[in-house]
Amino acid sequence: MKKVLIFYASYGGGHLSAANAINDYIKNNYPDVETEIVDCMKYVNKHLEKLTTAAYKEMAKKAPWAWGTIYYTSQRGPVAEISSASNKLLARKLNTLLQQYMPDLIISTHPFASQMCSYLKKHNKIDCKIASVMTDFAPHDQWLVGKKRIDYFFVAHNKMKEDLIKRKVPAEKIYVTGIPLSNKFLMHFDRAKILKEFGLKENKKTILFFGGGEFGLGKNKTLKVLSSLLNDFDNIQIVAISGKNQKMKDKFEELANNSNKTEDIKIMEYTNSVPELMSVSDLVATKPGGLTTSESLASGLPIIVINPIPGQEFQNAEFLEKKGVGIWIKSNSNISDALHSLLNNPEKFKQMKINAKLLAKKYSTRDICKILLDK
Repeated sequence: MKKVLIFYASYGGGHLSAANAINDYIKNNYPDVETEIVDCMKYVNKHLEKLTTAAYKEMAKKAPWAWGTIYYTSQRGPVAEISSASNKLLARKLNTLLQQYMPDLIISTHPFASQMCSYLKKHNKIDCKIASVMTDFAPHDQWLVGKKRIDYFFVAHNKMKEDLIKRKVPAEKIYVTGIPLSNKFLMHFDRAKILKEFGLKENKKTILFFGGGEFGLGKNKTLKVLSSLLNDFDNIQIVAISGKNQKMKDKFEELANNSNKTEDIKIMEYTNSVPELMSVSDLVATKPGGLTTSESLASGLPIIVINPIPGQEFQNAEFLEKKGVGIWIKSNSNISDALHSLLNNPEKFKQMKINAKLLAKKYSTRDICKILLDK
């Protein structure tokens, strides 16, 4: 029986979601393959993992500029060297797991695991295939540390492949599959049933509004966008998801009550029904994480980009604007004008939906697994 070890790290939810999607697909379609899914940072050092994930969340919430600085400086220079050196040290602990499990294949959805495994492979501690699954729309140099010993790179779009080739990654190692998605995005949902379940109307444009969850992106910008949607437009309805942020939920309810449109907004703390909600939505408003962006594209939905975290999400936002599938509400944007330019322009809206479908890679998880396991 072939054994597959899947690594992720808890810096944002996208790495885990991608790992889970791959793990679920293998379990459901490859009965002769055994899988194990592991948080690589938690395994090598629980205290370090707790400290660094907490620091990431706090920076993303309270000082996103600081995270942006770390993101860009970690590609080269002293920060990059420190990161690579620390991962070499941590690799020794990870090797304990690898020697116990003896995988035939390692799949990593976070660069730290790829670095540690490539280091071990260089020193002949392991002798198995390594696959890096990039979970954003722009490559970061940390993914390329130890690239000579990484056998597969899975990327979101063709431009990323071109960028990796420029950085001396052989073209035959790079596969443009898209970011792994839950199999639920391939399902057909009964539109009337979903609308009824969530108390939504058939004759109104539906906007799925993500408030940022635990990162608390309900600062002034997000609230102003929601306020404009509630007060400046008539023929829309909103599903506003506040996630685990109680303050966000309270603010959403306050805006709804002040707008006198409580019947046109459904406020939810958390939901496992994102695929179902996207299937009946016409538009998504969100910060542009790699996973949510991929899910939106797979559902053929234009994106209103709000409060991207500097670094990878800035690059994701730029990609969406360039490809004509998103509008980015920036600090100097007139929010009402920006929203009117989309919602009151049927031709532009239609073209953005077409562009989203053209960019979508709904079968990403299947394609990754077929490349790695159908041999």
